[in-house]
Amino acid sequence: MISILFAILFIGFEYSVPVHGQMNDSKETMDFDPIEVQVVLERMYLDGEYSQEIVKETIWSMEDFWAKYEDWELIDMTENEVVFREYVDDISPLLKTNGYFGISSDGTLTIFNGRPQTSKIIHTFFQLDMGKLESKKQEELKQGIRIKNKDRYVEVLETFKHYTLDKQAN
Repeated sequence: MISILFAILFIGFEYSVPVHGQMNDSKETMDFDPIEVQVVLERMYLDGEYSQEIVKETIWSMEDFWAKYEDWELIDMTENEVVFREYVDDISPLLKTNGYFGISSDGTLTIFNGRPQTSKIIHTFFQLDMGKLESKKQEELKQGIRIKNKDRYVEVLETFKHYTLDKQAN
């Protein structure tokens, strides 16, 4: 019965799985018991971070189930679990809370969970040409540039991509 349900989920049609074998004349469908599945909701953010939420769903209607997740991408499905992914056009809650742009010891533009040099690296981007980078900008990166929103994230990346180390010049 579970395999039939997931075949139906994959196709996306509403279908009633017979359990009691009795027809319900008023609806012209067969009675069925609801099915419980674990639904994993993955959210992918611009900064490469992702979050995962796990919920138990009781499926009464395939049509309603698919409608609920119509804006999500189906990633995987087994008998007991359905995995959906959503791409969020924003930075992650982690960066909004405690993200800082900084520079690593090798001159790579980096995002830290907290201020640079005392915090964990979250993400690295590209190596900067320190010879081209003004001392004021170097100092800003050493102190850390706070990331509060998507606009600031994009602005800092755009500013520093012009200082990318040209590896072909070596």
